[in-house]
Order: sequence, then structure tokens, then C-alpha cells
Amino acid sequence: MSNATQEAAQSLAGKTAIVTGAGQGVGQGIAFSLAKHGAKVAVMGRTLAKVEQTARLIIERGGVALPLEGDVKVLADLQRCVDATVAEFGGLQIVVNNAQQVPLGALNAVTEEALDDGWTSGPLATFRLMKIAYPHLKGDGAIINLASTAARRWDASNYSAYAAIKEATRAFTRGAASEWGPDNIRANVILPHAKSPGLEWWIENKPEEAAAFIKTIPAGRVGDCEDDIGEVAAFLCSDAASYVSGQSIAVDGGQAYMP
Repeated sequence: MSNATQEAAQSLAGKTAIVTGAGQGVGQGIAFSLAKHGAKVAVMGRTLAKVEQTARLIIERGGVALPLEGDVKVLADLQRCVDATVAEFGGLQIVVNNAQQVPLGALNAVTEEALDDGWTSGPLATFRLMKIAYPHLKGDGAIINLASTAARRWDASNYSAYAAIKEATRAFTRGAASEWGPDNIRANVILPHAKSPGLEWWIENKPEEAAAFIKTIPAGRVGDCEDDIGEVAAFLCSDAASYVSGQSIAVDGGQAYMP
């Protein structure tokens, strides 16, 4: 391995990350990539067995991981998981807000309960975790929040509630980038298309609908949670992206137009 390759592989050495919703899908893929690039990773999720599996796989690959059971909708859980991460690893430089309950459906079908769950697990949890982590991130911090290109759809049918939730997350991210930039904290948004468990279910159960959707992706495929989405997240958390902040980056094979 060349020196350049070795440096790239350890671009996050000495950094500690916490990733929410890391038991599967995009969160797990991001956790894998951060660990692969040298970060110590606290993997947080509601189901302990799932985050334990993620941590176990990271350790088997030679990385360092800490499984943390916690619900992002519960403020005390967020505080406890940050405290546990800092106690275990001695600091916290990277926060990835990935966990999200999704309120999908037509306006007349989406309940206020579903919308409230989406808000609490998404923008509110992001807002809370960023603020809890802020004292630790000062000086060398990177925040990655997950949103969606749903708001860029010309036809918002069945997606407006979801898009509204994700747009709030983008607004909080821009605020963090603007207000905390002087503290050397960067905040960016990734808007992914990824083969998560939910999307895989959709492809298997509604193949014609899924095939029509995939045809709208110029790259002709859905992204891999680790190799496509996770690697972009790792780059944005590295010193190579030290001048990138406040941006929304669609990692979607060229489907969305983000002016």
C-alpha cells in the first residue's frame, strides 16, 4: 500500500464519531466507512442487537466501535449516549444524524401522530443532538445530517410530509454551519438514494414501480450504503473537506437537481 493510500485509509484517525440509526442501512454503511478510515465509532440505535451486530462487524474488520442502545426521540437517551461516547473514547469530533421515522402518504392519509413522530425523530432529534454535542465539537467538529431529495420532486404527491420534515433538517444544518463556523465546526447534509432495507423491500415487492424509479437515475442504479453513501460521509468529515460547510449534497447518481 502506498503512503498516499495509507493516509487516505486513515484520514479520520484520532477522531471519534457517533452515528444514529446505525443498526442497519445508511447509518450502518456510514459507520462502516468512518471506522474504515480510522475513526472510533459509537453506533446508536433503538434495537441493541442491531447496533451490537454493527459494532461486531466493525471490530472484525479491525476497527473500534461502541454499541449504544437509545431512542433519538428521547432527549435523555441522546444525552446519555453522548456522555457514554465521550467517557469511552475521550472526546467527540463527528456527529451523524441518520435515524428517522418516515411519514409517507397523501396529505389526507398522513396522521398528525405520524407527522409528529417524523418531526421528533428527525429535525428535533438533529437539533437536540447537535446542541448536546456542541461543546465537544468545538475546535474540530464535523456534522453530517441526512435529508432527502423528496422536496426536489416536481410531483410532491405522497411525499410532502416527508419532504417537509427533511427540509427542516436542512435548515437546522445551514444554521449550524453559519453560527458554529467560527468554532471550527462544519455541518453538511447528504441526500442519498441507497439500498436500505426499506428500499430493498420496495424493489422486491413492487418491482415494476421500482424499475421505473431506477430508470430516472442517470447512473442507472441505487447507491450502496457503505461504498457510495458512507464514503461521501467519510470524506466530508475529513480534513480534505475542511472548507466544505453548509452544503446539501445529493448522493443519488445524478437524479436530483440541487441549485
